Amino acid sequence: MCDAMEAMMTKKRIEVGISNLGEALDGFEKAWRVAEKGESSAPLVRLTFGSLPLLLKSLTPARWALLEYLKRHGPLSINELAKRLERHYKNVHTDVTHLIELGLVERGDDQRVAVMWDVVAAEMRLAA
Repeated sequence: MCDAMEAMMTKKRIEVGISNLGEALDGFEKAWRVAEKGESSAPLVRLTFGSLPLLLKSLTPARWALLEYLKRHGPLSINELAKRLERHYKNVHTDVTHLIELGLVERGDDQRVAVMWDVVAAEMRLAA
């Protein structure tokens, strides 16, 4: 296998999307059946929201910019991140706390924060 292909396969990936409870349960049931058969499948990490407005409220442009910056330059303290982004500490702290709750950012033992994902893939389907 070529190095580029190997690197793509080992990248940590999270899928972000919109899903209702029924779709989420269907996905869980499918994964359960695969596991029952003893088949292996690649681990799938998903972050789903019940609606587009909820997704956009959680992943605002400022939070997305924070994620991008933190991925390139992290790990950083929240104070250092606020200075570099030229934003108020309180707002950055609020955004980082929310992103930690969503599982998009991690806080280390040294209190610095970092993005653990290499790929954040988003999918939004139009209602049929």
